[in-house]
Amino acid sequence: MSQNRSYVALDVGEKRIGVAVGDSGVRIAVPFDTIETDGRELERITHIVLQEKADVVVVGYPRNQSGEATAQTAYVEEFSKQLVDIAPKLVFQDESLTSVLAEQRLQSYKKPYVKGDIDALAAAMILQDFMEQSA
Repeated sequence: MSQNRSYVALDVGEKRIGVAVGDSGVRIAVPFDTIETDGRELERITHIVLQEKADVVVVGYPRNQSGEATAQTAYVEEFSKQLVDIAPKLVFQDESLTSVLAEQRLQSYKKPYVKGDIDALAAAMILQDFMEQSA
């Protein structure tokens, strides 16, 4: 029997980074936090990866509706280079429409939310997609 793997997912943006966690045993991704990009984001990501004992860091990979790279794709790729020393294993997962779907889901709850809630939920959706495809 294989051992459980622990995951941290990141929805990387220029202002905020949504964070979600999950593990292969339960296979449910959970919104965890939102990190402001203020120069200390790598320190915070490192702390979360260590705290969660993450085996894999999953980074949302943005593309346009045609599946082509965008300016945001380049930003995420460049940012992710800094994660190589932090993440035991780093993988990309398509993040198409996750922020839109996250906001729609939050709206359906009919409760107040902030932008950071969208980012954290989008990270959870990215991680959920990754875990389901890795089954």
